[in-house]
Amino acid sequence: MQAASSFVNIAAYKFVTFDDTAEKRAAFLEQCQSLGLKGTVLLSPEGINLFLAGTRAAIDGFLSWLRSDARFADIEVKESLSDDQPFNKMLVKLKREIITMKHPLIKPEEGRAPAVDAETLKRWLDQGHDDAGKPVVMMDTRNAFEVDVGTFDNTLDYRIEKFSEFPDVVAQQKDALADKTVVTFCTGGIRCEKAAIHMKNIGYDSVYQLEGGILKYFEKVGGAHYTGDCFVFDHRTALNPQLEPSSVSLTCPACKSVVSPREQLSPAFVAGKSCPHC
Repeated sequence: MQAASSFVNIAAYKFVTFDDTAEKRAAFLEQCQSLGLKGTVLLSPEGINLFLAGTRAAIDGFLSWLRSDARFADIEVKESLSDDQPFNKMLVKLKREIITMKHPLIKPEEGRAPAVDAETLKRWLDQGHDDAGKPVVMMDTRNAFEVDVGTFDNTLDYRIEKFSEFPDVVAQQKDALADKTVVTFCTGGIRCEKAAIHMKNIGYDSVYQLEGGILKYFEKVGGAHYTGDCFVFDHRTALNPQLEPSSVSLTCPACKSVVSPREQLSPAFVAGKSCPHC
């Protein structure tokens, strides 16, 4: 039996030209399976995105193997711990985009949007403005059901249902935000990086991405200026600012299935009676 908190959960991504995804898929799958890892790895011409869980030794072994490829030598990883394995299987998928925006592939190696780290952002939010004196506006790039689990205080939430809606929505807000410093954010950094690059491309003058997303912010400074938990796409459902599984998910009394916040929005969910799994 695994000891308490014996599973290391990692989330990582990197935008980088990755033209040999089809050739590399089998190698990724073999490496993950040989180490007993579970989760999902997405391979795309614009980079890599992964969510994996396993023992400390297995995770370290995978990261050592991954970083032996020069393209991923500097990949940043967000970590959390759990008592149980949060994934059921191991998948390696080929995708056109590692996060779907349905715009031309973004290549941050040709120029990233500026990033702000957690400590600097907290200081800006504490003082109410950035270092140039401009008001700071937080912009959530996640889907509406994720925002409902938790988000930064006074954030811009456009109630999008999928990330591909973001470009049209944000284009409509450019004039209203012209005199503000906008900080885009998401769970682990991938959506807000792509969002910030797109915003720079369409003429936003002062836009930053939150480096490492909400999870890195929690790791570095805790939950200051944030209300609620952070939705994650595994069986833990959500993490609190201490990066511990929260109690956001519910157990259906009828079928004993775990009901995620998204599933709780379904018409088939009746609190205390039934759920979409029944």
